[in-house]
Amino acid sequence: MRNQHQSDLDSLDLAILDRYQHDTTTPARAIGAAVGLSTAAVQRRLKRMRERGVIRREVAELAPGKLGLPVTCLVAVDLEREHAADIARFKRRMMALPEVQQAYYVTGQNDFFLVVLAANMEAYELFTRQALLDDENVHSFTTHVVLERVKTGVAVPLPATHAWS
Repeated sequence: MRNQHQSDLDSLDLAILDRYQHDTTTPARAIGAAVGLSTAAVQRRLKRMRERGVIRREVAELAPGKLGLPVTCLVAVDLEREHAADIARFKRRMMALPEVQQAYYVTGQNDFFLVVLAANMEAYELFTRQALLDDENVHSFTTHVVLERVKTGVAVPLPATHAWS
């Protein structure tokens, strides 16, 4: 099923997004040359997609290990109470913690999955004490330590760019 934003996008928008999402420093001139549009047309389309929220933000992807955060942990969290206010409070707490790179509210056996970055296991253990063990609504959590970051990123598979479309 297509959502409202997707139905507003044509094949040129998707071609622009496919190039732009992998490297936002690519000049509009280069994108235009690749998709058959002028620089101005690419800039107008990017502006429109920003205004409509298709492009949410533009950020630099940093290498955690090169910045003193070589430990990545995937943490499954189970809450004691799952009332709307309890879930909202947990979401706000996780969003405020710099160690939490990503947080997902999920269905299934667990309530949340977190991606947590740490300098070492001692720093991760301190995080668990302060963020999880001291929270009376955290019933339990399970940690998986990442051995290797095989694929990371936020690229979205676009209809014109993946094999199963």
